[in-house]
Amino acid sequence: MGGDWFDVIPLSGSRVALVVGDVVGHGLHAAATMGRLRTAVHNFSSLDLPPDELLSRLDDLVQRIDHNGEDGADADDNGMLGATCLYAVYDPVSQRCVMARAGHPPPLVVRPDRTVEILQLPTGPPLGLGGMPFETAEVHLPEGSQIVLYTDGLIEDRTRDIDEGLELLRSALSHHPDRHPEESCRAVLDVLLPDRPRDDVALLVARTRKLGPDRVAEWDVPFEPSAVGAMRAVVAKKLDEWDLSALAFGTELILSELITNAIRYGSAPVRMR
Repeated sequence: MGGDWFDVIPLSGSRVALVVGDVVGHGLHAAATMGRLRTAVHNFSSLDLPPDELLSRLDDLVQRIDHNGEDGADADDNGMLGATCLYAVYDPVSQRCVMARAGHPPPLVVRPDRTVEILQLPTGPPLGLGGMPFETAEVHLPEGSQIVLYTDGLIEDRTRDIDEGLELLRSALSHHPDRHPEESCRAVLDVLLPDRPRDDVALLVARTRKLGPDRVAEWDVPFEPSAVGAMRAVVAKKLDEWDLSALAFGTELILSELITNAIRYGSAPVRMR
């Protein structure tokens, strides 16, 4: 029992968050700490924060817990220090994936042309150290790409260094692009996981899909107050085309508020999806 975990979290606009994290240590304390961090990630993701800001808030939380001793650790224990996390958000409309990591191993991407890339994201510090910002990186993922997130127990072993483990992982992921993610996981574990692993492992393989133009509508909004009424009419027409006219009243109210605020307090250009 350890502190490795992963999550797939639905977000607004058909986006999805992919998360993988690792708490140093084993046993009940590591598992309980992992549970607290996982819950915090769910709560912060509900605020629709970008990956770097979410990790900053998670870092602040870990610092407060360690400083106040709230996790119940003994005086000679390291508390949560050493916890790592990678947080990614994929948008199936733009096919862009935005990621940030806190001391975590880099993700890999398997593209439809069978090329396997180790994404060189900015390396942030492990959670709880404080004082250093986290940075995001953005990558375009064509439909059918596979993004691979994992914890260090997968690539670290006393018989090889991390670079060798990464190359073994890259090799195990070189496959026909139509292979199911579950089959990719099985192939990776067969190659990298020893018979008696010394560390726990979390592995997440997700295959990207795209929302086609028939399922998405976008408009440029004129930067003037009179645009509100016109955009309400356009949206109502589109919802009617999609047989979603029952949602028109609530949708028009929400859009009126959003567009009005964008014009009153924002700056051009304004775009609506």
